Amino acid sequence: MNPVDVFLAGDAEPFALKSAALALLLAFGLTQVLGAVYVWTFRGMSYSQGLVHAIVLGSIIACMLMLAIGGSIAAGLGIAGGLAIVRFRTALRDPRDMIFVFAGLGTGIAAGLGAHAAALCGTALFCLAVWLLTLSEFGSQRRFDGLLRFQLPIGADEAPVMKLLRQYSRFLALVTLREVAQGEAMEHAYQVRLGDPRHRAALVRALEELPGVQDVSLLLQEPTVEI
Repeated sequence: MNPVDVFLAGDAEPFALKSAALALLLAFGLTQVLGAVYVWTFRGMSYSQGLVHAIVLGSIIACMLMLAIGGSIAAGLGIAGGLAIVRFRTALRDPRDMIFVFAGLGTGIAAGLGAHAAALCGTALFCLAVWLLTLSEFGSQRRFDGLLRFQLPIGADEAPVMKLLRQYSRFLALVTLREVAQGEAMEHAYQVRLGDPRHRAALVRALEELPGVQDVSLLLQEPTVEI
């Protein structure tokens, strides 16, 4: 046998091992970044640590499958048939979660196929796009609506109250007005749209400081909150 052929045959397995290790580590590292971006930009109430782990671990599995398939069509068909038997019953309510999982799988596939540049550039662009969309709140329809209730003695001057409400609100509409405290006070209920959601507490405190105003409450009603 030609010595060159012997040398190449001896180095083939270590080279394949190094290539596979590089691809798997690249997939793991890039999806760590994806998971961190998901955590930093998460908005809502149903946070799941398991989903973050699934993003990272899914990329390793996808990369491993691509490495196992290599250029073999038969192996690809066999793995596809095996995966078709498995039924994933976990439902992702948020399309954004599904996109992150898909991005993790895409990163693992690209790394497993040896397209390292595509994996790096794709992950970087994906993270940048997520960060910009979150920072700009693109597509958000939040209006920060709330139902404001307070009591005011009958005959009290309402001008300071209305002035204060218009100062903090972009929109104001009277919903109900009824007698309370055996006819000694009136309960006012206003639908308000705040100019800045950070001023909620300030609005409540300012109303409570007005003479005669009692039992102030602000019930938030965000019908289009993204969770």
